[in-house]
Amino acid sequence: MPSRPRICDYMATKLVTLPPDMEINEAMVVLLEGRFSGAPVVNATGELVGVLSKKDCFRSALHASYHEKPGGLVADYMSRDIETLDADMEIYKVAEAFLKSPFRRFPVLREGRLVGQISRADLLRALVEQW
Repeated sequence: MPSRPRICDYMATKLVTLPPDMEINEAMVVLLEGRFSGAPVVNATGELVGVLSKKDCFRSALHASYHEKPGGLVADYMSRDIETLDADMEIYKVAEAFLKSPFRRFPVLREGRLVGQISRADLLRALVEQW
């Protein structure tokens, strides 16, 4: 019996990641220029410590307008409570995860290390290929 398709068969592996100590304004430019809705935040040892989305960046803008002090670090605004998926998870289980979550993409881990990212579009492509 052939194995069922897994996340690792369809995930993006060439990721743009952000360090937590990067200036938020620089990170916004990275997101905009790359046309990314968000990016994983990885510390110096390669550990996934958060995700920065465009929505998180709005908090920075609001903070700047209230306190008249723009800037800050990615770590100040990133989401720390992140959902991840395992690289060997079957794509049908991934569909369940997307249906239960507001997220448009999930960081993918293998043995606790960031190895990729899967988006709704990646999953849809996988499902179409399976039908």
